[in-house]
Amino acid sequence: MTASAPVATDARCPCCSGDLYGLCCGPAHSGTRPAPTAEALMRSRFSAFAVGDADYLRASWHVSTRPADLDLDPDLEWWRLDILGTTAGGPFDDAGTVEFVAHYRDPAVAGREGRGKMQELSRFVREGGRWYYVDAAG
Repeated sequence: MTASAPVATDARCPCCSGDLYGLCCGPAHSGTRPAPTAEALMRSRFSAFAVGDADYLRASWHVSTRPADLDLDPDLEWWRLDILGTTAGGPFDDAGTVEFVAHYRDPAVAGREGRGKMQELSRFVREGGRWYYVDAAG
């Protein structure tokens, strides 16, 4: 899947920051402003999963670990992101980690059984002024 669902700039951002998409993850997705921190990149990647933007996910993946293809499940509904903690990853760092829980619903599975979550400690690096997702630590 490479096409993404449009998100209005005045809609709440899917990353649950509380900001509007046009002020939060939208500029990273459109390429007008790169994510300034590892956490901001993590949030923009979650939003990309939420809207089905596989192209952005691949572009924000470090070349050393980037998959050749990325097929997103269009039926999964990514609905909440909880940031548990960060280490480094600030605007003056070259590496950092973000631990998070991403919550989803699978409408193909009825009721509460269709709810799931993914917890990960992600590693990020900054190269050429841009942050990239490397992999899950551990």
